[in-house]
Amino acid sequence: MATPIALLVSLALAATPTPAPQSAGLPPPTLPATPAPPTAAPTLAFDWLRDGLLTAGAAAVWIASDTVGKHALAPAACRWCERDVSGADVLNPLDAFGRGLRVEGAEKKLALVSDGVAFAAIPLSMLGLQTSLAARSGALPQAGEDALVVAEAVALSALLTQGVKFAVGRARPFVHASTPLAATDAPDDHYLSFFSGHSSFAFSAVVAAGTVAELRGREGRWVLWAVGLPLAAAVPVFRMTADKHYLSDVLVGSAVGAAVGWAVPTFLHPRLGGLEGLASLQLSAGPRSVSVSGAF
Repeated sequence: MATPIALLVSLALAATPTPAPQSAGLPPPTLPATPAPPTAAPTLAFDWLRDGLLTAGAAAVWIASDTVGKHALAPAACRWCERDVSGADVLNPLDAFGRGLRVEGAEKKLALVSDGVAFAAIPLSMLGLQTSLAARSGALPQAGEDALVVAEAVALSALLTQGVKFAVGRARPFVHASTPLAATDAPDDHYLSFFSGHSSFAFSAVVAAGTVAELRGREGRWVLWAVGLPLAAAVPVFRMTADKHYLSDVLVGSAVGAAVGWAVPTFLHPRLGGLEGLASLQLSAGPRSVSVSGAF
């Protein structure tokens, strides 16, 4: 007569599955690995109302100052004239060298080319590439946010540039070289050379788009830089060949645009969800103190 323990052992052995026989010398069959789910793109700090109002407000002030308000705001005479008291030319060697790039007789055509690259080719290419990269990452709804962040950076950069132009009042190269000044179709624009608005616009758009892609961790984001930076770099060259800006104008404009294009996504739209962004900035206030902390 079987004991209770022997009976339990027999039942356990009967319930244990018997492995299938294997052919001699062949490895055991393996199941196909389950593919890992795609990693979601990081979420950035973003608010449609806040960022939309900030972008619209900055753009509206910039456009108004460049159209209906320019006559009242633009200097009527140069403040940075680069002539001594006797009227002699004292242009610095760097800008004298850069002015040698102008193409006489083709200034208007080259100015139109710079308009097309800065205000059409760059925005359209950056928007198209941003949307394509977001779609490839399975995050197409984020493309709208990314585009608004870039627009925000461009609007703030343009507004800053316009304020500096009105304050500095530097004569444009063709104005500086004209004695007496020949009549032009845009007299309110004569003393707005420093710094280059086209250059700051171009670099703010490209660097903002590239920075957003870096923060998102977009696959293939190098394409944004590969396409955008050469286009942005072409704009200052066209502005000098059109005799609209000095070399110092376009260098400072490019640097300011790039700085704003990096700073707006980095500080206003850092990564959320515990992920570190490219940098972070935090303000904290106490009863008698204010502290600033950050990571770069």
